[in-house]
Amino acid sequence: MNQEMILDVLRAPLVSEKTARAQEHNQYVFEVARTATKADVKQAVEQLFNVKVATVNVVNVKGKSKTFRFRSGSRGDWRKAYVRLVDGQSIDVMAQA
Repeated sequence: MNQEMILDVLRAPLVSEKTARAQEHNQYVFEVARTATKADVKQAVEQLFNVKVATVNVVNVKGKSKTFRFRSGSRGDWRKAYVRLVDGQSIDVMAQA
């Protein structure tokens, strides 16, 4: 997988209180492309961060309905991936962001 495809699959790391708690258990969360598969995410993380991935779980997040100036609309749907690394390895997400 070339660098362009890696950056297309992995959009951004998600940093929140929930993801910080997940990092204590060697699990990291990324926003990924809607068409990305578990295998694509695993390969992209392994090549970009030079780590070994144990498991990948992906979740489709539905966009919220919003109203602005009496017009209703919705935010876009997106996908996130929970990536668990092999014991003893880690990613510095803040340095890569």
